[in-house]
Amino acid sequence: MKANEIRNFSTPDILTKIDELKNELFNLRFQLATGQLENTARIKQVKKDIARMKTIIRERELNN
Repeated sequence: MKANEIRNFSTPDILTKIDELKNELFNLRFQLATGQLENTARIKQVKKDIARMKTIIRERELNN
């Protein structure tokens, strides 16, 4: 997900999406530990999406 797309969401929507991504990251790590994960690059992608969303929330905090 691109930063411009994230900026179109409201802050509560972003927070909800962060929770969903954290859940997905937990499941991906669990699959990795059990040897069931096929696409290991997805872990990195989810981490970056979470960081991107947190950055945008922080930008909004600083601008207000």
